[in-house]
Amino acid sequence: MFWVYILYSVSINQFYKGQTNNLGNRVLRHNSEFEKATKSGIPWILVWSALKSDRSSATVLERKLKNLTRNRLIDFMKKYSEGVAGPDEFLLLEKLSGC
Repeated sequence: MFWVYILYSVSINQFYKGQTNNLGNRVLRHNSEFEKATKSGIPWILVWSALKSDRSSATVLERKLKNLTRNRLIDFMKKYSEGVAGPDEFLLLEKLSGC
C-alpha cells in the first residue's frame, strides 16, 4: 500500500505533493530538515492523503496532482474531502481558495 499526500507550508505559502509507503515517517522527514526540497518550508502540515493499492497507481495520481494549478489542486482536495486530514485543514483550504 502506498500513500499519495499533499503538504502545505504556511511560511512559504506552497504545497508539496509526494508519495510514500510510510506516511508518518515521510512527514517527519519533511519536517526535520532531512529533505532538501522541503527544508525551506518547515513546518509542513499534512493537508490531504489517499491510500493506493500499489506504487504504480500512487505514481499516476502523484503526477496528476503535480500537474494541477494551485487553484485546481485546492478544488481537487475539496472535491475529494474524505482525504482531508481534519477540520482545521479543511478550513485552511477554504481560506486559501478565497471562500
